This record gives sequence, structure tokens and C-alpha cells, in this order.
Amino acid sequence: MLTTLLLGIAAIALWGSSRMTWVQVTSSDGKTLARTTDLDGGTWAAAMTPLALTLLAAVAASFAVRGWALRVVGLLVGLVGIGVAVPAVQLLVSGADDDRAADLAELSSHLEEVSAEASVLPPLLALAGALAALAAGVLLMRKPKARAGLSSKYDNPAARREAAAKLGQGSKDAPDEPVTQRMLWDALDAGEDPTLDTEGEKPDVDGNEPGKDSRS
Repeated sequence: MLTTLLLGIAAIALWGSSRMTWVQVTSSDGKTLARTTDLDGGTWAAAMTPLALTLLAAVAASFAVRGWALRVVGLLVGLVGIGVAVPAVQLLVSGADDDRAADLAELSSHLEEVSAEASVLPPLLALAGALAALAAGVLLMRKPKARAGLSSKYDNPAARREAAAKLGQGSKDAPDEPVTQRMLWDALDAGEDPTLDTEGEKPDVDGNEPGKDSRS
């Protein structure tokens, strides 16, 4: 499924980017050799790893919920994409701020020189993951209700018996999924005849409705 694939790609991209070096800080106190400190994505954009885990949770949620709840999941996934895109775009456009880099690297305030250099590939990877998350969010919000949620084969026994009873009674509320052997057996176990029509009558041997001639 395309939505699941996009969520997986986004989660992997975010996790991989969070492990890569986003900013390299060079510092010197004027007395010793210059010191280099690498700041990975998880440090420069602290929410990167939690957001990657959120996308993995959204994969399971996309199968478990339906209707308005699925749209809420899609909205949250879209917000995750925006939350990731903002720091990535800022770094690519404006570069790394020296003061912020020094704070994150926990450098002494008495250093004579501090310079920060931004990497390009890690924020680009994060941005690609953000775009995948946004696309997945849009698809989740537009997902048809009939395809949302788990199939009835994952329902608990009580829910299956209730659906089977509706099937046997010919109720308008009967499941709109294709009738399977399991559903027929569940109906029989519930004491209902799944071959009855909506009026509680069986068709004749030719498959016609009661009271109608097959030649008419």
C-alpha cells in the first residue's frame, strides 16, 4: 500500500538523518590546536528521532482506525512532516548559527574563535522524509472509508457473531465486505441462516426469489 510505503520511507529517512552530522563546529582558545565537534541531527533538531518513531506508530494506526480517526492520524502525520521540514529548510537556507552551535556543543564562553559549518546531505534527507510524510498524511485524510480499518477477520469473536447475526437476518447493517466461508460458519454458529433473504425466505432451486417464475 502506497501510504504504508511513504510512512516507512519517511521514518527511515528521519532516523537516518538524525544519526548524520548536520553541523560541524570548530573552536579555538588561541593556545592549543583547534577542536572540532560534530552535531548530529538528533542534537541540532532534537525532535527528529521522536518524530521518526511517531511515523512508525502511524503505520499501525492507519490499519487500526477508520473514519474521522483516520483523518486525525493523517493530520498528525502532516504536522510531523512540517515539524521536520522547518529546521531542515532553515539550515539549508540560512546556514548554522555560530552561537547556537556553540551552545549545543557545550563549548566554553571564553573561546576566542567559534565557527559552524552546515552539512547539506543530512537536512536534504530529512526534507525528503518530510515530503513523504506530508504525502502520506494527505492520502490518509482522503482514504475511502470502505478501505479504512482492519478487515472483519481481525475482529474479536463477539463482533464477528454480531456481524454474522446481521448477515443471517438479511439486515441492511450487514457487513459490506464479500461474504466468506468464515462469515457463513459464524452465521450458522450464531443460529442464523445466511441463505435467507431480507424477508426471511429462501430462493428456489433456480436462484429466483420466492413467488417468481424463472421464465418471467
